[in-house]
This record gives sequence, C-alpha cells and structure tokens, in this order.
Amino acid sequence: MLEAIEQAQKSIRLEIYIYEPGPLATQFLEALVRAQKRGAAVRVLVDALGSFRLPNDFWAPLREVGGQARFFNPLSFHRLTIRDHRKSMVCDERVGFIGGFNIAQEYDGDGITKGWCDLGLKLEGTIAFELAQAFDEMFALADFQYKGFIRLRRFGVRKSIRAREVELLLSGPGRERSPIRRALLQDLRSARDVQMIVAYFLPTWRIRHALISVARLGGRVQLILPGKSDVLLAQLAGQSLYRRLLRAGVEIYEYEPQILHAKLFIMDQVVYAGSANLDQRSLNINYELLMRFADPKVTDQAREIFADKLRYCGKITLAEWRRSRSLWRRLKQRWAYFVLVRLDPYIAHKQWKGLAD
Repeated sequence: MLEAIEQAQKSIRLEIYIYEPGPLATQFLEALVRAQKRGAAVRVLVDALGSFRLPNDFWAPLREVGGQARFFNPLSFHRLTIRDHRKSMVCDERVGFIGGFNIAQEYDGDGITKGWCDLGLKLEGTIAFELAQAFDEMFALADFQYKGFIRLRRFGVRKSIRAREVELLLSGPGRERSPIRRALLQDLRSARDVQMIVAYFLPTWRIRHALISVARLGGRVQLILPGKSDVLLAQLAGQSLYRRLLRAGVEIYEYEPQILHAKLFIMDQVVYAGSANLDQRSLNINYELLMRFADPKVTDQAREIFADKLRYCGKITLAEWRRSRSLWRRLKQRWAYFVLVRLDPYIAHKQWKGLAD
C-alpha cells in the first residue's frame, strides 16, 4: 500500500475503520502528504468510532497541503451503532486494495511470530474504478447529516457490481436484503467443499443451516476460527455454536499463534475476501464490502493460504469440547450470544429507524 501511494500520480482514496496513532499511522500520513504535494488528490475517510483515539489535529499536515480527511458518522449517542467497517484504498482509479486489516501497530508483523493474522488483496483494472466510486459515495455523506442520510439510502449502498470474473458486494444498514448475505447463501447452498477463515463467527440462522447441510450431505466444511481474539465477547458467542456444528460434521480449527483477524470464504470455485466477518453486525448493520471471485487461479491461491494457516491451528473435537465446557463457561457463551445476536441488532435497528423516520 505504501509503495502504491508513492507511485500514485492523480488520486488516492483511503477508507479505513481503525486508524490508530503510532509509527505506522505516521508513516502513512507522511506518504499521503508527499503524494498530495506532487499533485495526487488525497482523500481519507476513517470511521469516527473505530478511530476515536485519533487526535482531531492528526490530519492537519494533510489538510495544509490541500488533502481532505473526514470522520464517518461523527460520534453521537443516537446513531453510535451505525459504522463504516470497510477497508479499501484506490490509487489513480486503477490499483485497489481491500482486506480485513486496519492501519494500526498490531497489524505490523507476519501473523505468526508478531502481529495479528490478517488478509489483504491487491486489485487492478475496472474493479478498482468501481471501488473508487463506492468510496466517493461514502465520502460525500461522511458527516451523516439528515439530508445526506436520505441520499445515502437512495444511493443504494447495498448493491453488487460485476467486472468480468470479479464482483464487488457492498452492504449497509437498511430494509433491503444485503447483497453480501444473499450471495453467500446462494453459493453455500450449492457448495460441496467449504473452507472459511473468520475472525468473528456468528452467522445468521440461514447461513449456519447451510453450513450444516453441506456437512450432513457429505461435503467438507472446514472453519478456522480464533484461538485468541481481541473481542472476547465475540469469541464466546461464536463458541456457543460449536457443539451443533461439530455434531453435524463441520471441522473446526482454532488459530493459535496470534490474534486472528482475517476474512476468507472459499466455496468450491468461488472466493470471497474483504472487510465483512460472518457475524450479525457485518451481515446486517455495518457498511461492509466483499469481493467475490469466480476465478480458478484465485481459488487455488486462497486454498493455499487456508492450508498454510491450518498448520498453525488446533483441531476442536466434539468429545474434547464437551469436557472443556464448564457451567460457568456455558453461561458466559449464552450471555455473549444474547448480547450480540439479540441486543446489539435491536439497538442498531432502533437507531437506524430513528434516523430514517
């Protein structure tokens, strides 16, 4: 990403959920300032909640040379749950980057000996232009004012854009059905070989049922989930689903060396990657993006990545899982499930409805 910033000549669009103060953040800021000085129009969009530790004057050096930086949905209690969780960067509308990573020190490493385990992709061609257009819509409405909010609904941030064998899936809160959820379900229902790396695993009932159906019909379902997580509540909630999945024949592995933050879904010859997790917030609440690839070369690369990460995982068996679950742990898991599946979506729905009315 830093190399692409240095090579950009016309424009740079950076959209990120967490931009954390530190050496890496400063390195990006300095590169963006240099790009703006040589004539590349730089625009940065960070989520106000995800980047709440960022000082208000952090972007002053960029603004002083003509660059633009905005906070998406400035913090307000009555709309606090509506967040921009997308992570992307586009240079000159021809080179794009997507993934699960943010710009923070914990992402500086190999995911094994140091730093969180995450995944990013570099994209070139028409799809990068479409990614730039998606950024422009969000950037124009970052202040989340009422009139802008109505426009945001009309723009239809829930949509899919196809460019040859690649499809850009965009979703956000609203009444319409999420293109991400719809596409995942469609591919899962016909899949026979499913491999997923998921940082926060709390799928909807339909997706969970689809995974179980693949395993019960003789297909293979392998999940790499976090052995270590930065959000204990999410890990506990996801673990509340283990027993049912294991009984159906789903293979569950937990990544052990570092915190797992990657998002990679492989279903036969289709691959998904981007910012969305397989949880209620990603599928129903946040502004998210995923790329869907129907390309055998990409599928081969994705399965190589999965196989590599599998080497650092411990397998969870049904017998061992039953023995390890104390009454107290089961209660914590059920409470976490209630908070993230019932309470969080309920509050988000109320806040979204209040903005829409």
